[in-house]
Amino acid sequence: MRIFIDIGHPAHVHYFKNFIQLMEVQGHSFIVSARERSIIFNLLNKYKISYFSRGKGRDSLIGKLFYMFAADFKLFSKALKFKPNIFISFASPYAAQTSWLLGTPHIVLDDTEHARFGHFFYRPFSKVFLNPSCFQKDFGKRQIRFNSYSELFYLHPNYIVNYPDILTLLGISENEKFALLRFVSWKASHDVGHSGLDLVTKKELVSKLLEAGYKVFISAEANKLDPFFDRYLIKISPELIHQVMLQASLMVTEGATMASECAMLGTPAIYVNSLDAGTLREQEDKYQLIHGFRSSKEVLEKVAELINTPNLKEKYQLRRQKMLSEKIDPTAFLVWFIENYPDSFRIMKENPDYQERFK
Repeated sequence: MRIFIDIGHPAHVHYFKNFIQLMEVQGHSFIVSARERSIIFNLLNKYKISYFSRGKGRDSLIGKLFYMFAADFKLFSKALKFKPNIFISFASPYAAQTSWLLGTPHIVLDDTEHARFGHFFYRPFSKVFLNPSCFQKDFGKRQIRFNSYSELFYLHPNYIVNYPDILTLLGISENEKFALLRFVSWKASHDVGHSGLDLVTKKELVSKLLEAGYKVFISAEANKLDPFFDRYLIKISPELIHQVMLQASLMVTEGATMASECAMLGTPAIYVNSLDAGTLREQEDKYQLIHGFRSSKEVLEKVAELINTPNLKEKYQLRRQKMLSEKIDPTAFLVWFIENYPDSFRIMKENPDYQERFK
């Protein structure tokens, strides 16, 4: 089988890396297009995934529309030569539109209900929608719900491997507590009109954690931050960030993906963003693995509560084990679904519980 995958975000590399590896062992071949971002290219190179660039993308809505035509042309040109049997992406309008032009099925994964821009441009052109069971949008007869989370494509215990030297790389001792903070750039199309932590609260947050004896590391999308934060910026290879999250005592993040990643790892996470999602809602309400806030209000109080909770990490690890016992391995499920498509679509429609064999 010849498979075309489009990558638009660093997280997408992680979503598909194990799938690609398992499928290649079975003799399937791939072509991968990727948005031109250094972190995406670095990750693809790290995992030895061959790719071609579809360009840098644009920040404004009008710019995104012009970019769409250029990206579609690049994907179409490559696909004409590769002749894929199937397209797969995480919410890519470019893969969806190219597949439609070629008359080839596009299987789209998505867990972000508020990404209306993407929905509008990929939904008419996609053959199957694969969404987590807690996804709050109904995409009709073409939708298949799987009982898992996107982050378990790479953070399921079947795939994550501990990196023993991560604390040494961070320059901290084994018993030393540290917190990881994540500030986003607010340039994604679904971020328009939304916000997270204000500057004053960010500075107070750092000060409070330092006063409590925590080391602080900051991961930031923006190229320029207030100079106050410069000394705390984390300097580590991007593919190791999940190992940092695994060892962290606490995380405060404006990014939904990192909040959910912490839930998969059993690290207490505070999510501050006016956007919400079904996955985050389930991880908070059902499993109590994250704590969501729509603005900076009361965030500092929650941080104080958590850092004063005895055996905090151990409690969240127990909650993580409960969550994992109820979820499937989505990579194993996707391998089966693609290798057996379109019969797999019929099987899932007739018997959704078939997926339980992938726990």
